[in-house]
Amino acid sequence: MILIIDDDLAIRTSLKLLLKQAGYPAQAVAGPAEALAAVRETPPRLMLMDMNYSLDTTGADGLALLRQMKALAPQVPVILITGWGSIALAVEGMKAGAAEFITKPWHNEALLQTIRTVLAVQESAAESDFAEAPARQRRQLDQQFAFRDIIGQDAQLLHVLRQVGQVAATDAAVLIEGESGTGKELIAEAIHRNSQRRNQPFVKVNLGGISSSLFESEMFGHRRGAFTDAKTDRVGRFELANGGTIFLDEIGELELASQVKLLRVLQDRTYEVLGDSKPRRLDIRVIAATNRNLAEMVQQGRFREDLFYRINLISVRLPALRERAADIPLLTQHFVDKLRATYQRPALNVSTRALHWLREQALPGNIRELKNLVERAVLVSGKEELGPDDFQANAQRLPAHQPQPGELPTPGTMTLDELEAQMIRQSLTHYEGNISRVAKALGLSRGALYRRFEKHGIPYDE
Repeated sequence: MILIIDDDLAIRTSLKLLLKQAGYPAQAVAGPAEALAAVRETPPRLMLMDMNYSLDTTGADGLALLRQMKALAPQVPVILITGWGSIALAVEGMKAGAAEFITKPWHNEALLQTIRTVLAVQESAAESDFAEAPARQRRQLDQQFAFRDIIGQDAQLLHVLRQVGQVAATDAAVLIEGESGTGKELIAEAIHRNSQRRNQPFVKVNLGGISSSLFESEMFGHRRGAFTDAKTDRVGRFELANGGTIFLDEIGELELASQVKLLRVLQDRTYEVLGDSKPRRLDIRVIAATNRNLAEMVQQGRFREDLFYRINLISVRLPALRERAADIPLLTQHFVDKLRATYQRPALNVSTRALHWLREQALPGNIRELKNLVERAVLVSGKEELGPDDFQANAQRLPAHQPQPGELPTPGTMTLDELEAQMIRQSLTHYEGNISRVAKALGLSRGALYRRFEKHGIPYDE
């Protein structure tokens, strides 16, 4: 049973009829006292709760009721109903334990999809509490889900894979957090591949490479003539992903002006193509990823709190490779197996001593750095069995001599990649972290510079 709590009779009647038509038995009450009495008598599967029950419309009474409900029935998920102008109030509700929020006026199908998602997440969490008593091993997970190309048996990784398996079948928004090179894109693909949308598009968008001025055109598309350079129609990323999954990578790099536009789309599931005022509906699942601390950015005012809660129904944190060092030999063997086929070297192998040496390395670039290191060793050594010396000789290294300004390094002391990384670091220092000035000085677009930050594992701040 779903409990509807709203002091507006028309809304109670409308919601009850909608839920009945969708196959959900529902009970509707007008205020806090009746709602608390109903929950004490029979806890519902889910609650739809308005935020205002008095004339002052501050939402304080709604927040108070929410806290009472979470104390009385903490296992029952709550979806808040609020006006668009009260998003800040809804965020306070999310902090107090609400599962999701919807805004008035709502779209019936979007509301039903939110209900289905919240109920599915709740039920999968309950199942995991029961099933995880004896820890399921990697083999069992692979029998249940499609996790190809995700290598490892570490307990932290298995926890992540269990999370992925549980939430994939829902439409819950997922935020994947982790350092650069930990495999966030692979996890996003695994969520899509194990979902009911698996046969629909999976569209990847690197938000770090899209400036605020191009955001609407890139994401929503445009009509010919919508602006000066719009010589043809353009299909936006959201339209390409409609019916499937959109993966918003580097969401922590999105400028505040673009965050507002993204929030509105994710909230209403509608958008407008530039040059065409007709709203279009979206049926889409959203997965976001970042190597930044979004909660910290919210505190600093650099990331919208309401957007943070909108994308963060489920949070998945990927461990750094140093936190699961026991998986380094497995990953190394996996990369060697692939290179054996790629370069047609059937006898290619890695010695046990080399695997031990690799396991002890810091590898700040995580899986991406390990993969590059293995491939360099295979290409440069020419040996069929790789030992520790082969990896040591090809590990990323600092030049023996730091060149003076205007002086190039001695040939053989640096690779082009290392030289590029050093120049970017020097430019960041020289221009005091001003991304626009660094990009201009290096002759790059901001998007190209962001991609090099990721490639070289260079930290930066706007």
